Amino acid sequence: MATEEMTTEETIAALDRGELRVAEPSGDDWVVNPNAQAAILDFFRSREMEPHEVGPFEYYDKIPLKTGYEALGVRVVPPAVARYGSFLSRGVILMPSYVNIGAWVGPGTMVDTWATVGSGAQIGAGVHLAGGVGIGGVLEPPGARPVIVEDGAFIGSRCIVTEGVRIGREAVLAPNVSLTASVPIIDVTGPEPIEHRGFVPPRAVVVPGTRPKEFPAGTYHLACALIIGYRTESTDLKTSLNDALRELGVGF
Repeated sequence: MATEEMTTEETIAALDRGELRVAEPSGDDWVVNPNAQAAILDFFRSREMEPHEVGPFEYYDKIPLKTGYEALGVRVVPPAVARYGSFLSRGVILMPSYVNIGAWVGPGTMVDTWATVGSGAQIGAGVHLAGGVGIGGVLEPPGARPVIVEDGAFIGSRCIVTEGVRIGREAVLAPNVSLTASVPIIDVTGPEPIEHRGFVPPRAVVVPGTRPKEFPAGTYHLACALIIGYRTESTDLKTSLNDALRELGVGF
């Protein structure tokens, strides 16, 4: 846990080495480190713009790029970029993608083409962020929960997860699911709907949905997400998104 005695530079270096995290699991919940978030904001304010050359590529930014991938055991496919102050565990694969400062990515996770991992986001082990996934960044106010994707989750193409939403372990999001803190996540597997906000339960299979809402001008349908089932114990953890959806009779 970052303390007030640590300097901004020391805190960012500890985040980069994985010795410190913006948020960490604690029992069935997560604990946020507001000092780490504040240090990242201070780091942005304290630095000047400068050029960074990487082979044929040139960047002009305040934050240096992460380096030393071979020693970390991380595969990085050009032109993927991770910023200094993010942590990539051994076995991570970055297709052409982006990982921002303060993010933590667990072992064996795939960040697929054009996926983005925002500031402070916490991505677990064995996660697949499919093509074009947008994981939002959360740094302020300090103490706000970042986006959390727990171990073994599969996030389908073009999904958007923002505003501190937590995806439970081994959950499956079908393509184009968009989740914010206020989007209803409705479990329709039982006789009565059960509504969640900001949290997808472990092993849930989630698809895009809509529900009607009355307005003065008439009835219109607003976006929501539907939990249409749960992965069974017999389902292999490496099952594809399509396999999970076929099992529940939904085709995408």
